[in-house]
Amino acid sequence: MAVQINTYQLFVYLQLLDLLTTLVGFKLGAAEASPFIRMMMHAGPAAGVIASKVLALGLGAACVWANKAHVVRWITYWYGVLIVWNLMVMLVAPAA
Repeated sequence: MAVQINTYQLFVYLQLLDLLTTLVGFKLGAAEASPFIRMMMHAGPAAGVIASKVLALGLGAACVWANKAHVVRWITYWYGVLIVWNLMVMLVAPAA
């Protein structure tokens, strides 16, 4: 029995993975590269990243509402690459 994953489900899943890998990266001493996310982090690292995920999910929902599935699909690929980047940053982080 094959399991088919919906693009929207994958988008939400990758948002969660990005949140988790970013927070783990912070624990390992990594810094946020995005100036926009750094600005949102003035309330704290976790709060800033969570706020960015809420914003991303809201924009994804707006794309669904506007029937722009191709935008969600393209952004899903971007988040897949971003998670690989986060994992690479964690792998090269010095041991605590």
